[in-house]
Amino acid sequence: MFILLTEVKRQIPSITAVSSGAIASDYQRLRVESICSRLGLVSLAYLWKQDQTLLLQEMITRGIVAIVIKVAAMGLNPAKHLGKELSVLQSYLVHLKELYGINVCGEGGEYETLTLDCPLFTDSRIVLDEFQIVLHSSDCIAPVGVLHPSAFHLEPKNESTMVSDNGKRSCIYEVQGDHMKNEHVIKPQFVDFGSDSEGDMDGTVLISRRKGDSFVIGCWVQDSSSNSRGLQRDLAAILKKIESQLSGDDLSWVNVLYIHLYLANMNEFALANDTYVTFITEDKCHLGVPSRSTIELPMRQAKLGNAYVEVLGTKDQTKKVLHVQSISCWAPSCIGPYSQATLHKEVLHMAGQLGLDPPTMMLVSGGPLIELEQALKNCEAVANSFNCSLPSSTILLVIYCSASITALERIDLQDKLELFMKKRLDLELQNGGRYGVCDPIMLYILAPNLPKGALVEVKPMLHVPEERETISRIESHVQSAIEVSNCWGFENLNWPTSCYNSYFIHDKMCATVVSVDAESAAKICQGTAHENDSCFENEENLRFISRFCVHILNKSLLKNGFSWEDVLNLRIYFKMKLGLVLDTLRKVFTEAFEEFAKNCQSGNVVGDMKFLNLIPVLGSGTNAAMNDIITCELFASTF
Repeated sequence: MFILLTEVKRQIPSITAVSSGAIASDYQRLRVESICSRLGLVSLAYLWKQDQTLLLQEMITRGIVAIVIKVAAMGLNPAKHLGKELSVLQSYLVHLKELYGINVCGEGGEYETLTLDCPLFTDSRIVLDEFQIVLHSSDCIAPVGVLHPSAFHLEPKNESTMVSDNGKRSCIYEVQGDHMKNEHVIKPQFVDFGSDSEGDMDGTVLISRRKGDSFVIGCWVQDSSSNSRGLQRDLAAILKKIESQLSGDDLSWVNVLYIHLYLANMNEFALANDTYVTFITEDKCHLGVPSRSTIELPMRQAKLGNAYVEVLGTKDQTKKVLHVQSISCWAPSCIGPYSQATLHKEVLHMAGQLGLDPPTMMLVSGGPLIELEQALKNCEAVANSFNCSLPSSTILLVIYCSASITALERIDLQDKLELFMKKRLDLELQNGGRYGVCDPIMLYILAPNLPKGALVEVKPMLHVPEERETISRIESHVQSAIEVSNCWGFENLNWPTSCYNSYFIHDKMCATVVSVDAESAAKICQGTAHENDSCFENEENLRFISRFCVHILNKSLLKNGFSWEDVLNLRIYFKMKLGLVLDTLRKVFTEAFEEFAKNCQSGNVVGDMKFLNLIPVLGSGTNAAMNDIITCELFASTF
């Protein structure tokens, strides 16, 4: 196929894509995608993941006349079924699906067909004159037989029987030529970023945290105004620094599960991709490329440079990656070195999903609510590929909102999300869903811009048990008033239910979000602050808030049976427009952890918490108002 398509492209340069009929076979799809990637072509697979019962009906309705020429499945008999048209066997095939679970369209090799007529046959149909039935296996359960055509003729179609296509006719090209002796692989054109050496990477800051075999790395160019040479060189320096760190630990990009790519200017998204693909390639990631989420953040104001990259990885190589590059009706394709989702140790890390219409890869029109619904449908399609769903499996759902969405539209978004999840859950229960119900944490982030000018991007994290029999897990979404002890002098007060959300799976994982808005902050600061955002720029007030966040996170871990040694990642989102200084924030949180480890006798060891992943945003919170001053997102796991 590679040789053929190479010759086709040489003789017909206008060819840009290849269409295949893969429905459920990864074996077929991956091979077509591989060849398309090598030849710079787009893979089209519009039948991918379609409902086979409906698909068979549509093919018959559209005038495809096909006969069965091979059978190899329980319930199919060579003597009885070979030579029969699919239209005749349709109801019987559906019956066999109900009895034995066969693929109605024969995707499991249950049967093979020969097309005698279809709308593409504009002038004639094929008529078989002679054929032989050959029995390959007389197995009593699933005999295998083949129909061998030995003579046929073409029967001209009458004009009245020809299928109209608005005057359009298919163009048929006959490609001839000798087989190529040497494979000619079209290689991607890489951008030259110069000969950056380690010394040329002045200004890059790298932080990392390890937990068992897992690790998190963050890297950016400090104070880009003095060190920046543009996005592409900044990003190249960052990725080279991370690559060097991985190499120093005898690791590589193949060990990376997920990448958060934060940009200072989404208008440079294409430039960022050009740089990204020079470091992270399918050749370097033979087990599958990492999943990825990309948003714009106010990073220059925070002196984080033009780009900030956060990497989640693992030393072991047990991940399962879903990377569909074909354009289809299933879910948005990922053409390039980033995948739809990565499953590792029961956690499914899904790429950020936009409201893209899968077959056209264009944003749906109609505003943020329509985009959100499409993005959620795309997430559900990906989740279903791992035998899970959003309503029954989601641990944490992050909703990135563009700053162009109005405050009222954000509230409507929250209502739409809750309604979508409820309807999907009701439908799942009606269909006999038995995997339990979860109540995931919702985290909203306000960003200046999103890829492709999208208004909404959805990023779920889901739990996918290795064995469905163990689904009777203990899980809880805690959103309740909690008592704060006298550590750091906090009084025993009940805090608002909105400030603490936790989701845990017994003995496995725990996700916690702490939200501090102006009202909570005033209470935390014990009267030293007022319900006014500007007062929280004060370092002393920030010190109180950071202590509170550390204390509440600790109580969440203890309450659910986890320790700080189990923590894999801690993101601290802070409202950039308040004028908070990144260095000050890092300082007060570092001091809070140090004080906690030294003075608070909780029996919970803080460990090495030098990794403070501080993320500047326009707004954040567990509701769509996104009025938090600071939001902490923690994930811990015993794996």
